[in-house]
Order: sequence, then C-alpha cells, then structure tokens
Amino acid sequence: MSNSPLYLQIKKYINDKIESGQWPIGHRITTEIELTKQFNVSRMTVNKAIRDLVAEGKLQRRPRLGTFVCSNEDKAESPLLDIRNIAEEVAHRGKSYSSKVVTQTALQADETIATKLGVMLGTAVFYSEIIHFEDKSPIQYELRWVNAAYAPGYLEQDFTEITPNQYLSQNCPLSAIEHTVEAIVADDHVRSALKLGANEPCLLLNRRTWSQDKLVSSALLYHPGTRYKLSSKVLLS
Repeated sequence: MSNSPLYLQIKKYINDKIESGQWPIGHRITTEIELTKQFNVSRMTVNKAIRDLVAEGKLQRRPRLGTFVCSNEDKAESPLLDIRNIAEEVAHRGKSYSSKVVTQTALQADETIATKLGVMLGTAVFYSEIIHFEDKSPIQYELRWVNAAYAPGYLEQDFTEITPNQYLSQNCPLSAIEHTVEAIVADDHVRSALKLGANEPCLLLNRRTWSQDKLVSSALLYHPGTRYKLSSKVLLS
C-alpha cells in the first residue's frame, strides 16, 4: 500500500481509470458512497479527491445526476480581452442558447451603484439580472447596471430575444473595457441561479464598459468554475 495520503491514492485510482480509457469522457464515475466503502475511508476523504479532479477539469459534477469524466473542451469559453455576445458564443460552439430575465427595473443610484458607474447619488440607473443558458445548463448569471442617460431604451428590450451586450453594442459603441477576475465562494443566491454543486467553485468577472468618454455599464458576471473558462491572446511585437 502506498504511503501517500489516502485522498491522493483515491485521486490516482480515479485518474488511472480516466487515463487508461476505462472511464471515457462522459462516463459517470463510481459514487462517493461506493468509493468510501471500497477504500474504507471517510466521505470527506473521497470528496477531497474528487474536488481536486473537478478543479483540474477532469471531472464535472452535475447536481442530482452524479460526477462525470470530462475534458477541458467541455468547458464553455469566453475571451478575457474582448467582449462578445454570449448568445453568439454559445451558437458558435454548436449549442443552444436561451436566457431567463430575473429582474429588469429602474433604480436611483445609491453610494455603491454611484461608485460603479461614476455618477452622482440619485442618478437614474437601469438594472437587470439575467441567467444565460447553454443547452439548458446555466453558464452565466449577469447583474448589470446601466447609466439611463446613455441607453434610454434599455428597459423596453426583451432580453430573451436580444442580450444586453448586443443592445448596448448597437447603441453605445464600445471604446474601452475594464476587467477584473476572481475565484469566489458563491452565496446561496448565485449558487441557486447557476445550479452549483455544494463544493463547486465560482468565477466572477467584474466588467465596466465605456463608449467614447462615457462610462455606460458595470456588470458582475458569475460563471460555474467547472463549466466555464476565460482565455486571452496577446500579440507581442
């Protein structure tokens, strides 16, 4: 028996099954309870091994269905240094896009919102919450604040037919973007919207966009870490 920690032995066992082809892409692996019995260890030990492989992109948890072998190609992907319409991204991958509008309303900017949009307290602001789906699986939960002065028709849009990105790009041509990305522990609201598993990581993209010298929009874009990745390409002279 190896002297390595038990969770690493279990991780190696699962990884060997994947690498050998015994468990191909799309295969549902042995359940945590079965692995607990097989290795005579605690559920926590098995869970640690599986979490590591999920984080490495080799396994994917599907709530109420189980844990499946996957590849990095199974993850939806967006460019980090560019802004693209998520509906077009999904269609480009040969998948079916849909969305659910949770909230679409007018607000007066409080201190937090005023800071996000660089406006005075009490300024008219539009706000929307939208869940974006790829093949009926949620891949992005979008919270967006928009300066009403620059996009007066925002609340009149049907965002199940057109995305906020598409509308804003047509009416406020993009001139600059600001991005920050971080891995977070999602709160219950975000976890429910994205159908995240108990230990599934969450990726948060904080984005602000300008049209000429006007700060038009600020958005928080949440993604399931095991089903989504961001990429960038930089050309060096």
